[in-house]
Amino acid sequence: MRASSEGHRVPDVQLAEMINGEVRAVRSAALLSRGRVILFALPGAFTPTCSTAHVPGYVSLLSEFKSADIADVICLSVNDPYVMQAWQQSEQAQGIHFVADPFAEFTKAMGMSIDHRESLLGTRSWRYSMLAADGTIEKMFIEPDEGDDPFKVSDAETMLEYLRPGRERLGPVLMLARHGCPYCQRAKALLTERGIQFETVHLGDGLTMQGVKAASGRATVPQIFVRGNLIGGSDQLAHFLGNTR
Repeated sequence: MRASSEGHRVPDVQLAEMINGEVRAVRSAALLSRGRVILFALPGAFTPTCSTAHVPGYVSLLSEFKSADIADVICLSVNDPYVMQAWQQSEQAQGIHFVADPFAEFTKAMGMSIDHRESLLGTRSWRYSMLAADGTIEKMFIEPDEGDDPFKVSDAETMLEYLRPGRERLGPVLMLARHGCPYCQRAKALLTERGIQFETVHLGDGLTMQGVKAASGRATVPQIFVRGNLIGGSDQLAHFLGNTR
């Protein structure tokens, strides 16, 4: 198990980021001294777990982190800033601050470097997340030494549970909808009023009414799914939310 740096000041090394299409140098201590900041580090841009789970998890909970007075959420990887920018755009993760550790200086200073020579990736970061408060590391979640790339504790849910222990969360919400549909607008308003994050797939955006029927058994929109379970339309959603704290 890699050692935690809780209680220590963050390393002060040079990192890189893209700002208005230009590469800018930035000091890690400056980035992590702006109130309470989350940093999650991962092995590499466009790699499987990083793209399918790690980054999307922080994107989906970004508004909850902001409401918990988190000033910034930083994704860090041993890559160049051009790759990090392209990855951010690919992930549609504009609310997450993508920062490059091109020479692995921050990663090594944290004691989190790993040699991925056998995978032809070179020196990379072990997967972890941390919360810094004005430049001091308050909490770290470091993946255990199990296998090549474990992903158990550095996820967004674990960090949010630390920030808001015992919170009740509705879970992943998906809505199948149509642009201009008043019932769809009502369902969106119901979720937005409760501060519930949701994703929407609209008819015409790769979705047909046949697809709606195949997923829900119904040929009407909206159709709302919560944690993989069909709730139904806007009336059913209102009833469901009325029975949910």
